[in-house]
Amino acid sequence: MKVLLIEDSEALRRGIRVGLDHLGYTIDETGDGSEGLSMALSNDYDFIVLDLMLPNVDGITLLKTIRKLDNQAKVIILSAKSQTEDRIAGLSAGADDYLTKPFSFDELQARLISLARRGNLTPTTELITVEPLALEANKKVLSFDGKDINLTKNEYKIIEYLFLNPNKILNAEQISEAIVGSFDHLSKNTIEAHISSVRKKVKQAGTTLPIKNKRGFGYFVESE
Repeated sequence: MKVLLIEDSEALRRGIRVGLDHLGYTIDETGDGSEGLSMALSNDYDFIVLDLMLPNVDGITLLKTIRKLDNQAKVIILSAKSQTEDRIAGLSAGADDYLTKPFSFDELQARLISLARRGNLTPTTELITVEPLALEANKKVLSFDGKDINLTKNEYKIIEYLFLNPNKILNAEQISEAIVGSFDHLSKNTIEAHISSVRKKVKQAGTTLPIKNKRGFGYFVESE
């Protein structure tokens, strides 16, 4: 996987680079916000590890800019700012995770692995078909027989995640992590309520939802 590391501390940047290199990641790095922004926009990265206090372009501005341009890289903020409002600002700007300095490299590694598990939320194709339903990823729409089925944001995200992982049992913790990340939580009952709601909407449209519940384990999409 390819990582863009944007951190103005040369010592910290070197330590992270060495650790990620040993794990097999491909790393590009810079300590400058302007250069980091240019690199983020001109290359495809799986992850961006982003400091907030950067010269020339600060981390929040950089993050907002790439999100406006629909850059889908997973972003982990690294910051000495540990107040709740700082975390909220970073996540609201488009970060996927927020790690407070000082931190252990093992924790950074764990966060990357967690984000990688959610990575397949980004569809590799615009149309995902699980008979008899079709999910149009570019329009964020679930449809049956050419007719759209109106879903809420979280209903859609849950269905998309399950459709992208056919025949794989996913428990409530995995679904919650994929949908709202590590700084929020969807309870098992909430997920069950969302899926039940979608099931009713799909039934009203004239078909059945191909999602099964294996009691005690989780949900899966039954697909050929």
